[in-house]
Amino acid sequence: MTPGLLLLVAAASVALSVVLGPKCPRAWLVLLLVGAVTTCGAALMVLTGADDMDWFSTFRVGGELLHLRLDGLSALFLMLVAVIGGTGAVYATEYWSDAHYPESAPRGRAWWSGLVLSLGSVLLVSNGLHFLIAWEVFTVCAYFLVTLENKRKEVRAAGWLYLAASHVGMVFLFAFFCTLAAKTGSWELGPMREQAGLAPLFWLALLGFGVKAGIFPLHVWLPSAHANAPSHVSAIMSGVAIKMGVYGLLRFSSWLPVPVEAGPVVIGLGAISALLGIAFALAQNDIKRLLAYCSVENIGVIFIGIGAALIASSSGDALWGRLVLIGALLHVWNHGLFKALLFFCAGSVLHATGTREMSRLGGLWKTMPWTAGLFALGAVAISGLPPLNGFVSEWLVYLGLFDAVNARGALVWAAMPAVLALAVTGALALASFVKVSAIVFLGAPRTKAAAHAHDCGPTMRGPMLVLASVCIAIGLAPVLFCPLIALAVGAWNPAWAGVGNLPAPLATLGPVQATLAAVLIGASVWLWRYARRNGSKRALTWDCGYAMPTARMQYTGGSFGDIGAGWFFWILRTERKLRRPRGPFPEAASQVERVPETVLEQVIGPVGYVVMRVSTAVRHLQQGRLQSYILYLVAGLAALAVLVVLGGAR
Repeated sequence: MTPGLLLLVAAASVALSVVLGPKCPRAWLVLLLVGAVTTCGAALMVLTGADDMDWFSTFRVGGELLHLRLDGLSALFLMLVAVIGGTGAVYATEYWSDAHYPESAPRGRAWWSGLVLSLGSVLLVSNGLHFLIAWEVFTVCAYFLVTLENKRKEVRAAGWLYLAASHVGMVFLFAFFCTLAAKTGSWELGPMREQAGLAPLFWLALLGFGVKAGIFPLHVWLPSAHANAPSHVSAIMSGVAIKMGVYGLLRFSSWLPVPVEAGPVVIGLGAISALLGIAFALAQNDIKRLLAYCSVENIGVIFIGIGAALIASSSGDALWGRLVLIGALLHVWNHGLFKALLFFCAGSVLHATGTREMSRLGGLWKTMPWTAGLFALGAVAISGLPPLNGFVSEWLVYLGLFDAVNARGALVWAAMPAVLALAVTGALALASFVKVSAIVFLGAPRTKAAAHAHDCGPTMRGPMLVLASVCIAIGLAPVLFCPLIALAVGAWNPAWAGVGNLPAPLATLGPVQATLAAVLIGASVWLWRYARRNGSKRALTWDCGYAMPTARMQYTGGSFGDIGAGWFFWILRTERKLRRPRGPFPEAASQVERVPETVLEQVIGPVGYVVMRVSTAVRHLQQGRLQSYILYLVAGLAALAVLVVLGGAR
């Protein structure tokens, strides 16, 4: 079978699932999985060397012939859509079932299929008008998924913020595609790097796609949308949807010329996003909000790689440029896998306890061992620690940046700050996930809900195990996966398609990672057997002299991350409400901390308030009476005449 035929089967299956989803959940799941498997097959064929698909229809959509293109770059992202779309659908059948959500679950299935179909369309269409249509459908489907629980005020607010931010980005994309069509005389898309006059359009693309990617400071919609959406929706939003912004930037920086300043600007945005994203994550007490800010951080890591590749492409440094782009594209996949896994685990916690607040959890490893273990694996991966996949992609980005320094190329002046930002980001990411793992899963339960929690069922656990298995596979055998990424790099820059082989250290990385994994597993088994053979003793930790210590005396999320978050006080702007103890025998005392979304609440919010006040004041001028409009016209002409006279007098 050809990739085109497989994609036809996939499109038909997913389109039919949109219709059957509300009333036939089993048929919906089967059709969606068929679509996911056939999509993976088509993408894998292209990534393993099959000819690219380039197809024109005989009919028109919106006055334009439908043009579909599948090459190595779009295939890499399309396979990620299929994997997360399929596993998320299975997870949702238990997590967001008809029994618990009879009103929203049926329509959620239809919107999920619509989202998967529109995401695939964004990756396949090669016409500017059709790209805008697919992009808008994708935005609308995501909005209705985020607001499935629309009876809650905070959910509606998060949905409207997402929709507003998306349409701000859409304005820039509309300007980008319309200007491109006006300059080229056609909506058709494809390689146009020889037309140097198109280079300034890169800035419109960066703004439009940057909003969707959630790069700092264009990320304002992301924390609330990911936190308030159902967890399987958060997984596909973070794992796949924001990657459409990355895809758009890569696709059009491949097809169009880019300004000389593009690479340094993208690296700078990536470093700022990585550093500040993880700083905000460290300060969070909401487990899903923490994961959302980690998406901002990981998008920053990807942007650092893309920016370095842009500089390498313009300066002709193919060897290290190819290496750093392989790392960035592999991180697109790695982040999609472990972030979806972590959101699935967070959904399992929310499903069992009814809360996302870490300060109301604790001790869950006893009652939720599967969730605790899989969350720990995802935490190791996202922290960039060996022997899992997050380490491989970040290591490749580091290698590329260090090679740029050694080559004394165009990136020397930007490489070392980027490396420093990555190093600090990695340390803070580790601190963030030590915090969330300890507060949520270790210690003693802080509430009755946490004490009586239960682990998820097999339908939720299965997708989590699939994602965890792929994370392990990429970590232990990166040499099997990187050639697929290298083909996508060749699609981005054909001049890099045959440049060198994969880096020599990559061949030895897999055995080293596997050896480390075997040592860790062996040590864990030995400790477990030793504990069983010799028994274990339980005793209180140091209790500060209290005769009856309680769960409230444990470390909190705020105390865990206070030192690291304190370094970024200038951007976090933590708000505190303190109730001090009074009298010799105080009955109660409390301290409540809240970290605002600084950019949204202290920059965009005040500016929006001023704009609304001015627009409201101006609206009063609209009286609806002809006499008032004549008066405005006469006053304007008089003012203009005075200015002309004064100008002539000078």
